[in-house]
Amino acid sequence: MQSENRFFDDLAKMINGVAGTVAGAGREAEAAMRDRAKEFVGRMDFVSREEFEAVKKMAATARAEAEALKARLDKLEGAGKAAAAAKAPAAKPAAKAAAKPAARSAKAAPKK
Repeated sequence: MQSENRFFDDLAKMINGVAGTVAGAGREAEAAMRDRAKEFVGRMDFVSREEFEAVKKMAATARAEAEALKARLDKLEGAGKAAAAAKAPAAKPAAKAAAKPAARSAKAAPKK
């Protein structure tokens, strides 16, 4: 059914065309903004999620390895200190005895 007035028909067609044009321009603007955002992020030198996860896994492995090495080092240092402590009491009296005669001989030496 066609209306009696062509003015309203033409106005409806024109408004329909403008709506399509505005929708197309919106899609085009969205695509352009998306491209600009990708370009901006690309220049910022961000990493991808996969790269981040890989580095995170490597860091966790390195941290665990460092903790294991620290525990091993502490164990070895503890064993070294125990061995040094066992040797130290026997060495101290001998060192003191050797130091006393040397001190006496220094006193007995004539002064020039």
